[in-house]
Amino acid sequence: MQSPGKSLKEALVAAHSEDRLTIGVYESAKIMNDDPDSVSFCVLATDEEYECDIALQIHFTLIQAFCFDNDISIVRVNDMQRLVDLLGDKAGDLEDAHCVLITNPAEGSWEDPALEKLHLFCEESRSLNDWVPEITLPER
Repeated sequence: MQSPGKSLKEALVAAHSEDRLTIGVYESAKIMNDDPDSVSFCVLATDEEYECDIALQIHFTLIQAFCFDNDISIVRVNDMQRLVDLLGDKAGDLEDAHCVLITNPAEGSWEDPALEKLHLFCEESRSLNDWVPEITLPER
């Protein structure tokens, strides 16, 4: 199996090209509240600069609980700059990239194989009591 980082990169690129990304803590919370069934995957991103941001950690805790309650796979990424570089213009301000949601593909379209690998990785991690596994995105 390819690395989870490579699968995440592929899933983000595919979702970006299909306009299936929601970027930002508040924007993500709104989507999850309005239509949780549309959300397929959640990425929480932080780096050393934000580790002590208590408000952000509280948001993360609430988002994680929501994801667990709604069977949404969730991972952490430890390099926000790499995530922002990968997302390009859509990420806008670096501060908005703390939470990224991938919504489900349109009805009748093909499932994303990279996303399927990520769901499997998350399932395996949960079986080892690693509820929010951390993934390192590959270099460009």
